[in-house]
Amino acid sequence: MKNRTVASLLLALALLVPGVSAQDRGAADRLSSRRPQEADVITDAIRAISRMHMEEFTDSMLWEAAIDGLIASLDDPYAELFTPVESTQWEQETTGNYSGIGLQITILNEEVTVTGVFRGFPASQAGLLVGDVIVGVNGNEAFDWDTQTAADSIRGPAGTNVNVRVQRSGYERPLAFDITRAEVHVPAVEHGLLRGNIGYVIMDRVARGAADEMSQALEDYEDARGLIIDLRRNPGGFLDESLDLADLFLERGATLASTVQRSAGGAVDSPDSESYLDRMPVRVPNLPVVILVDEFTASGAEILAGALQDYDRALVLGTRSFGKGVVQTVMALPHDRRLRFTTGVWLTPLGRSLQRGRDRQMRPLEEDLESLPRVTTPGGRELVSGGGIFPDIAIESDTLRLPEQEFVRVVSESQYPLGQRLQELGFNVGAALRTAGQPPALGDEAFAAFLASLVSEGLPADLVSDPMVQEYLRWQGQLAVAQRMDDIGAEADFRSRRDRVLAEAIRLLSTSTTQADLFRAAEEENASRAAARTAAPDTSAGSVH
Repeated sequence: MKNRTVASLLLALALLVPGVSAQDRGAADRLSSRRPQEADVITDAIRAISRMHMEEFTDSMLWEAAIDGLIASLDDPYAELFTPVESTQWEQETTGNYSGIGLQITILNEEVTVTGVFRGFPASQAGLLVGDVIVGVNGNEAFDWDTQTAADSIRGPAGTNVNVRVQRSGYERPLAFDITRAEVHVPAVEHGLLRGNIGYVIMDRVARGAADEMSQALEDYEDARGLIIDLRRNPGGFLDESLDLADLFLERGATLASTVQRSAGGAVDSPDSESYLDRMPVRVPNLPVVILVDEFTASGAEILAGALQDYDRALVLGTRSFGKGVVQTVMALPHDRRLRFTTGVWLTPLGRSLQRGRDRQMRPLEEDLESLPRVTTPGGRELVSGGGIFPDIAIESDTLRLPEQEFVRVVSESQYPLGQRLQELGFNVGAALRTAGQPPALGDEAFAAFLASLVSEGLPADLVSDPMVQEYLRWQGQLAVAQRMDDIGAEADFRSRRDRVLAEAIRLLSTSTTQADLFRAAEEENASRAAARTAAPDTSAGSVH
């Protein structure tokens, strides 16, 4: 078993290789001794273009283009060269400390897409969502930007403002958000107690220290009825942290995961295989666990979900996860550069590869779900192997109703600061409730005053008076109050009123006393759905994109 403390493998944030090993140097020396003619050709071509082309290009620009071409030829969608600025940002992201608005962005379908919104920071408070596509920053169009350009434009000194425009699914026109930057430190784990004595843990990413924070949270839930671990929108993180997280829930000696990767200078057709074993006693052996996943759950978060699912230790709810099952290496290069590329794959305890095929624009490749292999857990449950975590019960997220969509569109087009007004409502109501020693709530009087302020500041009275819009706004206001009072449990209770996945997790744990009860309930639910499908046959195709 490889020492996880030393390994420091990363998935979503990659494996940092701080230097070059003797084996690496030997490989480099061998390459240097047979330096190909192409190396001289590239050097002379760059020199000639820099000196004689009718348009001016610096040597730096041309070398960047050459390296970009090298990376593009790898057919590795996760390969990337970090500039010095990007290297600094990468360091900041691995520690969770930086100045900005609290977003994670990725190129998906050739668009700068929000793949993480860190709770409690400006982007979350303003209302940005995972899946939003960034189309403009401070009046500049962002349709052809890369993540670095977007990050450079969005980040800035704390206290300064940035205007971010996003295209959101279901809306014809972009939404605009005026956001004040802040110093951002993103904790790995937030937790609270829900009604019915159910523990609730939110993990936005698998950051350094996540396992320790989870361990501390479990101290509060040893006598709870059950535990919900919300991994939705979690892009992953450090492999060793993911393994330590799984270690908290599984028996000593259990295989947590394994990797198959090429060693430096090793043969491509003879990769090394390493298994990672559980080292510590299980912390909460009798606590029923439900894990929530969605299409943005990736990498290290999938390791945790996959390990617990393989051992029948958790029931998984939600939608199919992203499917990022590759090991990446980040190597230090001269002049404060870093190179990230894929060096292997990782497998769940039952040998499942969760890597889902994608093209260079990160679009999933067409596949036949019925042809994917299956594995059987120790408890006899059948799991799909290949292409992300498939939930034990599939539940689609709720969507806004038409009047609510129209309200959000009007707010965006008028550039009305709804996010700021909700924050103010949460701050004022929350402060009064905290002083009175009362739990988070939004009374009729405070809510009526809030609605009146929206109309007085220019929002259409007929739209604000729509019962569906008011229901939506009251819900948003309740969330704002709970967030301002730092009450994760109350916030989750409010959220579950419109969050179908969370609501189902609470329902199942409220009616189950053991993990076996949860699995039986899942079987009954899936059997009921199968019977309903038989009564009303699905004529859709069997392939997905």
